Amino acid sequence: MLEEPTTPPSPDTSTPPPATATAPPTAYAPLYGPPYAQAAPYPVYGQPPRRRRSAWFWVSILGGSFAVIALLITAMVWAIVRDLNGDASASIDGLGGGAKIGVIDLDGVILDADKIDTQIRKFGDDSSIKAIILHINSPGGGAAASQEIYNEVVRVRQEKHKKIVASVESLGASGAYYIASGCDKIYANDASVVGSIGVIMEWTNYGDLLKWARLKSVVIHAGTLKDAGDPTREMTPAEQAYFQSIVDNMYGQFVHDVAIGRHTTDDKIRPLATGQVWTGQQAIPLGLIDKIGGFRVALVDTAHSVGISGEPTVERPADDKKGLLAVLTDGSDDLFPNPSKLLDQAPGFYFMWR
Repeated sequence: MLEEPTTPPSPDTSTPPPATATAPPTAYAPLYGPPYAQAAPYPVYGQPPRRRRSAWFWVSILGGSFAVIALLITAMVWAIVRDLNGDASASIDGLGGGAKIGVIDLDGVILDADKIDTQIRKFGDDSSIKAIILHINSPGGGAAASQEIYNEVVRVRQEKHKKIVASVESLGASGAYYIASGCDKIYANDASVVGSIGVIMEWTNYGDLLKWARLKSVVIHAGTLKDAGDPTREMTPAEQAYFQSIVDNMYGQFVHDVAIGRHTTDDKIRPLATGQVWTGQQAIPLGLIDKIGGFRVALVDTAHSVGISGEPTVERPADDKKGLLAVLTDGSDDLFPNPSKLLDQAPGFYFMWR
């Protein structure tokens, strides 16, 4: 009898076969194989677990943010206080009122008196400013503008009883010297250029240019001298005499005001009022300046004269420079000149050295 073939017993699958390699304790296999694989819920081998931020990290972040905000607020308050005080050194000392010397820089051609007048007026009203120094480096400028600043200097000296001194750097001529003569004292270096007491009137005659371009100026006026100084034609003898009388009158005002400022007479100043300039060294014996010395000498002498001992504290007006945003918002004339200004050819009267 044939024996039935026996089926070999099936292997026991209840116990998984031993793994050929042991995974590191920090590595974990995915729960399921593809296509059901998902990222391991724990860090993969070779990537250390992410560390949590400490509480001190967030404290430092918050503290730094508060410090930046406080700094911005302080800067804004400082800017507001500076604008209210009208000075560039709005510090605790500036607010508290320590004795100081106000310094105003008068540079370049003088055409607008309002800015300098405002600065002189603010320093004159500030009780912490014991004296004012006009630091001058200018050839002069408009006759009326120079005269305005001169009058403001004299007014502050008389009404506020505040000493104002002029310190000429390289150039203090014509209208700039006019202003300096209204001060209590004038300092200049040996090689500084001062003087040029005189008046000049000028404009550009472009009549020949119009003829070349075959253009004609048409003017209708009432009054014999209404169009005197027309830049499209030559002056008549009557117009020449008319303008000369104006220049002579301004010249007399210049001489007289300088004589008053220098505590002398018109007759003493008139021989010097030829329009010429002198060096500081030459100006001393002529009585046009008081002392040879630069800005430092003027500063120390002025401080001592008003009772400030030691190193004097200097205060200058706030800087009025405009940023790009201010230029764009205040008006376009700074970027694009108004074409109508090209037609402004009125004769100009100047206290200016050429």
